[in-house]
Amino acid sequence: MAAGLSAAITLKSLGSFHSAQPYPPPKPTLISPLSRGLNRGIFRPHKRTTFAVCFVLEEQKQIAQIENQAEELSSKDVELEQILASKMAEKLARKRSERFTYLVAAVMSSFGITSMAVMAVYYRFAWQMEGGEVPFSEMFGTFALSVGAAVGMEFWARWAHRALWHASLWHMHESHHRPREGPFELNDVFAITNAVPAIALLSYGFFNKGLVPGLCFGAGLGITVFGMAYMFVHDGLVHKRFPVGPIANVPYFRRVAAAHQLHHSDKFNGVPYGLFLGPKEVEDVGGKEELEKEINRRRKSYKGS
Repeated sequence: MAAGLSAAITLKSLGSFHSAQPYPPPKPTLISPLSRGLNRGIFRPHKRTTFAVCFVLEEQKQIAQIENQAEELSSKDVELEQILASKMAEKLARKRSERFTYLVAAVMSSFGITSMAVMAVYYRFAWQMEGGEVPFSEMFGTFALSVGAAVGMEFWARWAHRALWHASLWHMHESHHRPREGPFELNDVFAITNAVPAIALLSYGFFNKGLVPGLCFGAGLGITVFGMAYMFVHDGLVHKRFPVGPIANVPYFRRVAAAHQLHHSDKFNGVPYGLFLGPKEVEDVGGKEELEKEINRRRKSYKGS
């Protein structure tokens, strides 16, 4: 059709130039199906080009949106990391404060009790020997019962731990099996209850002479020694409520700490319930292998810290 139009325009212009007589109108040019197909084919590339441009623009928009979202997510991640870091710093500061508070309480109580016990032993025997006679039986009974009371407290603590603390007094002892909030816990009341009879026995034995007061004094002294050792090994070494220094390097105390850690894991139905004889309890129920694993784990943790 384009060829026909161009021919008609050319003929008309030539006719008007040579003569004024009009020429007959040109015959219509037939357009074959082949030419239609060619003409259609000519416009197809334009459509494809337009579609390709739209597709590229849309893809660039999506890429830009993805980049913006990535930047937003990265900024949110940075903010989240900062929040977590600040919370971690607050938690560490709180833990340091709690450890320092309990350390002060432990040092004051241990030095106070130790000094009082030493002075009481010294003045008691000095006072008893004023008459010139040395009460050997009373002195032997005092020291023998102090050792016996310290050992007996281990068996008492084992029985009370199993029959009372994990039974009728679980509502108080449960605080010891949960994450601690603050320097102290409700379970610390048991330490105070054990200190009451120790103070009573020491007072009676200090202000009275004779074999029976001497035995009472020795019993109170043994309970006191056990309580101090329990505090340093259990609270300091096992649960790290305050630093214990060279105590952590004693091999048997490492076994004691590992055995008590198994008590908190409930791998052997709460065994061991005792503290200083805890490793033997674990071995009696067939947990020697687990005990060695826990010892190695704690050794690595101490080296890492």
